[in-house]
Amino acid sequence: MIRLVKPADYAAVAEIVEPAFMAEFGSSTENALIAQLRDDGDVVFELVAQDEAGQIVGHILYSRLWVESPRLYAALAPLAVRNDRQRSGVGSALMRASLETAREFGVQGILVLGHPDYYARFGFNREAAAQVNSPYSASPAFKGLALEDGAFDMPMAVAYPSAFSA
Repeated sequence: MIRLVKPADYAAVAEIVEPAFMAEFGSSTENALIAQLRDDGDVVFELVAQDEAGQIVGHILYSRLWVESPRLYAALAPLAVRNDRQRSGVGSALMRASLETAREFGVQGILVLGHPDYYARFGFNREAAAQVNSPYSASPAFKGLALEDGAFDMPMAVAYPSAFSA
């Protein structure tokens, strides 16, 4: 089951995020990022995946991006799955559900800085983000996904919430 996060879920989310990023990158500041995004009111939405027993096994967060446009853009970060449930479809289910939720929230375009092969499976690509100027634009892991036609058809400067530079 995938659902919106409740404050009562925060501790369980932290227990998933830290080891997932430690295993992948050898260090993790993702829980601090999540906490600051929440504290600053920059979260658009968060989802969790629960297993049959009701245990939280995955988490995904979208935060507001600041663009000189009336459109709503979001940053996807982070996505984490409990280490013993990785490669079982939990992350993919969270991704699919989150893209639908983003549409429901009125998000027109999403940016991500993440594993190139993984996010490409969901339609993220460098071409979509080619006209986006951000602190991460030069990275080969910087990708975009337009949820509405024309979302990335014009040059734009994007400002991330301050939590990303903390």
